[in-house]
Amino acid sequence: MSSRTFTLIALSLILGLGAAWMANNWLNARLNVGPDDNQRNVVVATVEIAFGQMVEAQQVGVVRMPKDAVPDDAFDSTDKVVGKIATFSMLRGDILRAARLAEHLGGSTLASLIEPDKRAISVRVDDVVGVGGFLLPGNRVDVLATRQTGNDGNAESKTILEDLRVLAVDQTASTDKTQPVVVRAVTLEMTPVQAEVLVKGMTAGKLQLALRNPLDNNKRPLPVEPVAMVQEAPAPVVSKPLVHRRAAPEAAGITVIRGVEVNVIKAL
Repeated sequence: MSSRTFTLIALSLILGLGAAWMANNWLNARLNVGPDDNQRNVVVATVEIAFGQMVEAQQVGVVRMPKDAVPDDAFDSTDKVVGKIATFSMLRGDILRAARLAEHLGGSTLASLIEPDKRAISVRVDDVVGVGGFLLPGNRVDVLATRQTGNDGNAESKTILEDLRVLAVDQTASTDKTQPVVVRAVTLEMTPVQAEVLVKGMTAGKLQLALRNPLDNNKRPLPVEPVAMVQEAPAPVVSKPLVHRRAAPEAAGITVIRGVEVNVIKAL
């Protein structure tokens, strides 16, 4: 073998080893990406998660996204979201956020959907009170109360509560329905004071629900208590004592009879 052939073989081996070393370093750099690559793990929904449903492990996954595009309340691990309750409906690919999840501390999942300072009250309804079946979870309603004002059949109606959120209809809290459904009960979210007003209205008269436009945020000032539903007792009638006045007695006198004449002589 000539020296020239040997030199070419040695040069080829050196160039091959150099190329392999450079490729290996490049591959290791791509596989071992450091934490300073401006990316972070984000938990997203892999399937649709309905309102009021408990999040399960097979419904979520982890993807990497630029840090600037990730919300502040996003999660970086599926263990942090499994077992929580969805307070909003989420589609596939949506980022799971703390503002849209609630802790499940036991009992029914509906209890986790109630805000900490509010209560859930169920109202018995029919196809009329339930707005013809178009009342669904997530809607907002006003509550009107009607009572009889007398024996002549006249009635009076007043709005006693406004802008209440519907948590559930019957025993369904899902918001994915669009068709009208006739229900027997509606669960509303309200403050403790509003709950007292509603119970008083239920005992004093008949309730009616009015469906609100979701963009209507105007509220009228309402009384703390449903004044129209509380019948005030009539004020007692106080009879004034009758004062009997007697005529002053006439002054005593002496009657003098002379024949057919009668004369009265008053005493001094």
